[in-house]
Amino acid sequence: MSELLFAAAAGMPMAAGWSLHALRLRRRVEAARRDPLTGLLTRDAFAERAPKVLAGGRSAVYVIDLDRFKEINDTHGHAAGDAVIAATGRRLAEWADYNGGMVVRLGGDEFAAVARVYSLADLSWTLNELTRAIEEPVTVDGHPLAVGASVGAVAYDPRADDVDLSTLLRLADEQMYAAKRSGADWLTTLDLTSQSETTNGRRAGRSGTHGGTVATA
Repeated sequence: MSELLFAAAAGMPMAAGWSLHALRLRRRVEAARRDPLTGLLTRDAFAERAPKVLAGGRSAVYVIDLDRFKEINDTHGHAAGDAVIAATGRRLAEWADYNGGMVVRLGGDEFAAVARVYSLADLSWTLNELTRAIEEPVTVDGHPLAVGASVGAVAYDPRADDVDLSTLLRLADEQMYAAKRSGADWLTTLDLTSQSETTNGRRAGRSGTHGGTVATA
């Protein structure tokens, strides 16, 4: 009996060491799946996890592009631009947590999200809350910087719609671009048929005007 107890005691440091190693490894893997500036999911992690949200019930996919971001970078410097991106990431993360969703930084000043919605009225309310959160000025070195955003969204119901995440992102991207051109804060569509030419699964062309008033399509 004493020999068994001795063997168990001898093995405890080794087991603890492996547990600590496994914990560190998990943390490293998770860190690699996060954008270093915002802490948001990377593309690969989002592509893996977002379909689970979509499969859970009525939801929506969003593409968000900041307005006047180049102006902030050019006028106040890249450190200010990074501060705006980081603040936007925090705001989007809080919004996603509240709405049972998740967010990804696609790159630069462009983000995407998936979150639960329960009706078209709920989607409109959610979009208004999203744009309101993003457009709060970001204070950098004591100076409030005005931030705008153009948002495109598409509603999805797994019981009725048979499209994948890539298609939904492309449709939301089209609506985002239309919002930029029209001066709307956000646009959404019920039509799950792509209206634009695509290149490598994305809408061809990225230019557009700044967002403004709310509109729906």
